[in-house]
Amino acid sequence: MGLLSLIIWLPLLGSALLALLPASVERYAKPVAVAIAAVTLAVSLSLLGQFQSGTYDFQLKENIAWAPAAGIHYALGLDGISLWLVILTSALSLVAMAASWYVDTRVKAMFSLLLLLEAAMLGAFLSLDLILFFTFFELTLIPMWLMIMGWGNAGRQQAANKFITYTFVGSIFMLVGIVALALRYRAVAGSLSFSIVDIQDTVANGQLWTGAIVAEGAIFWTFALAFLIKSPAFPFHTWMADTYAASPTAGPILSSVMVKMGTYGFLRFALPLFPDAVKSNAPILMTLATIGIVYGAVVAAVQPDMRRLLAFSSLSHMGFVLLGIFSLTDAGLVGGSFQQISHGVTAGGLFLLVGWLIQRRQTGELSEYGGLKLQMPHLATLFFLLLLGSVGLPSTNGFVGEFLSLLGAFQAGYWGMNGLSVGFAVVAGFGVVLAAVYLLILFQKIFYGKVENPENRRLLDLKPWEIAVASVLVVITFGSGLAPGVIIRSMEPSLQGAKLMATNPAGNRPSWKSGSPSVVDKISEPMAALLPVSNPTGGNQ
Repeated sequence: MGLLSLIIWLPLLGSALLALLPASVERYAKPVAVAIAAVTLAVSLSLLGQFQSGTYDFQLKENIAWAPAAGIHYALGLDGISLWLVILTSALSLVAMAASWYVDTRVKAMFSLLLLLEAAMLGAFLSLDLILFFTFFELTLIPMWLMIMGWGNAGRQQAANKFITYTFVGSIFMLVGIVALALRYRAVAGSLSFSIVDIQDTVANGQLWTGAIVAEGAIFWTFALAFLIKSPAFPFHTWMADTYAASPTAGPILSSVMVKMGTYGFLRFALPLFPDAVKSNAPILMTLATIGIVYGAVVAAVQPDMRRLLAFSSLSHMGFVLLGIFSLTDAGLVGGSFQQISHGVTAGGLFLLVGWLIQRRQTGELSEYGGLKLQMPHLATLFFLLLLGSVGLPSTNGFVGEFLSLLGAFQAGYWGMNGLSVGFAVVAGFGVVLAAVYLLILFQKIFYGKVENPENRRLLDLKPWEIAVASVLVVITFGSGLAPGVIIRSMEPSLQGAKLMATNPAGNRPSWKSGSPSVVDKISEPMAALLPVSNPTGGNQ
């Protein structure tokens, strides 16, 4: 078994093991699940020692014939785009286990579903076969739906059904697109294949979409709809707030990773496989991203429930990811990809702390809180530090991702109208200001004022192990903000490969088999000084 398979199959087999445990030993389900998640994280972190920066070629590849007659393979691979998403998934899965430690009903079922969801997300980020990706993409729906139904809050049935309906409909569109893409490849290459690498090779040499501009655009949108729903992006976001509010504590934490499957899909599939459609539709997607940034921030500011507030905050922050990606600039692609990681850490951390607070108080209504700063000083301190990352304070990871995404939008200049791209940046920048407003209001309503509700006087501060878990996320928030080059150096070559596929003319596009990229542009002279970025030879520009 290869290293990538080990990362996927550890939690998958662990999930099956927990499901088969007899009821008499159910008390061991929590430590067993945590141990499996910890080992999975350790194996994921070991990828850093084996990963080679400076190339956009897939590494640690595995390829086993699954249904060779149909062109389907169990194909896995890792590049700079997926590396940090794998680590983020493994880390937040372990955090979700900690958040679920207070679950006391159907324990082994709950932790079995957590491990299954982790395996499915890891599989999606590592798949190099479209059918394999679709399998894992769909597999994430089942455990999330069951967790909401079985351990959720008020309105869980409606929220769970809304979640699975929206996301499943989007997946149907993508499945149609996958089949159409494979058939188009067969018409050009003479054989059926669902391999991302094989299909991209025909795109790079100008064969796949020659004389098929309409087909490229239509198939692109089948993928785009699925990814926009999963992200979620405006106006496909309406499942999100209900799902987050009704989920058990682990749900929103893992959802902060699961939504990245949508933006990851754009990087992995849209840019390299549909380059001309991406260029023609990028202004539309940047418009949706900008609307989502401002709309999410405005709606978050008026939410009476803390989980719903953080849900709309996620809608706003994920808009920066899409904005950066579809700017098709160096800065934007790096910023959008970095924002995927930073949002996962800060949003996951805030959902963790909110979940622990709700677990103690049994309500998420902001009107029920107030004055907890002195009563729960450790919670207040950790909450505020993670909040700073979500606001995008300089020296935090949120600042790096949002700043570069805005810079990319500013540089884009679509339709030959520089004013349009400047408009994207200005309007989206207003969303950053609003984020500070609604997040500080959230903090004020929970922690400042007088303790007027007698129920709040019995609340106890975080336990030492809870402080330790949340502190790790705080350290990552500031550590990756102060030294973003650690992450950027490994992801930049893969992003450059995706950019070259999307922006170069047919016949002059790279292949994933080509090795090191031939061109690595500077983000900008000022940014080169602020954020060291690697070049193909391993030095800093």
